[in-house]
Amino acid sequence: GVLTHGFTVDAKGQKMSKSKGNVVAPQKVVNSLGADILRLWVASSDTTNDIRFGPAILQAGADSYRKLRNTIRWMLGALHHFDRARAVDFAAMKPFELERLMLHRLSELDSDIRRAYEHYDYRKVVALLTHFMNTELSAFYFDIRKDTLYCEAPSSAKRLATLTVVDHLCDAILKWLAPILSFTADEAWQLYRPDEAASIHLLGFPEIPRAWRDDNLAAKWDRVREVRSAVTGALELERAAKRIGSSLEAAPTVY
Repeated sequence: GVLTHGFTVDAKGQKMSKSKGNVVAPQKVVNSLGADILRLWVASSDTTNDIRFGPAILQAGADSYRKLRNTIRWMLGALHHFDRARAVDFAAMKPFELERLMLHRLSELDSDIRRAYEHYDYRKVVALLTHFMNTELSAFYFDIRKDTLYCEAPSSAKRLATLTVVDHLCDAILKWLAPILSFTADEAWQLYRPDEAASIHLLGFPEIPRAWRDDNLAAKWDRVREVRSAVTGALELERAAKRIGSSLEAAPTVY
């Protein structure tokens, strides 16, 4: 009962039927790619129209799944030795704007994701989390903060603040993804919090404090990110011309 309108059609737009021999059995997909990739495809589908289904479409779903899984794996690795007794309180985060920005984004996402789930809009949940994890975490926050995590002393306040935020991110993301990527989220939860609930499916959504919301900070960082995108674009040109390798070799002037 996934469809509200429309039919499932093959990649050419032909309605799937046994007589045409263009049916792809869900069991076959589960055996080759796993249940969560099939679940992700269903959750990403626009059920108000005919849904196209075929190997290339499933491969795109597998690529999307791999990116989400890699982001989760990175967070689990970063948190492997994290002692929550040393977590940084929100009140002590004042010097760390980037950390407060990520907590602000969690607070924004919290209301959007809850609303989408209440309306059974799984497609929006997937779109929100995919964009957040790929664009705002992997390509932005984690990319900036990995130097802090790898190079600063374990006692560094900035490093502890970063790990505290990664911990909040991991907790929220796994709980938000659990209804869709049910096996992946549960497997990751066992690695993330082995001493807590037996299954992530016995838990509710995260409780996100309202104090994390900071629209003025977000507006400031929107401008910073505009400048950053101009700089990263310029770096790509220099890299293509073989004038630099790593972006750390560059000293851009912004004017």
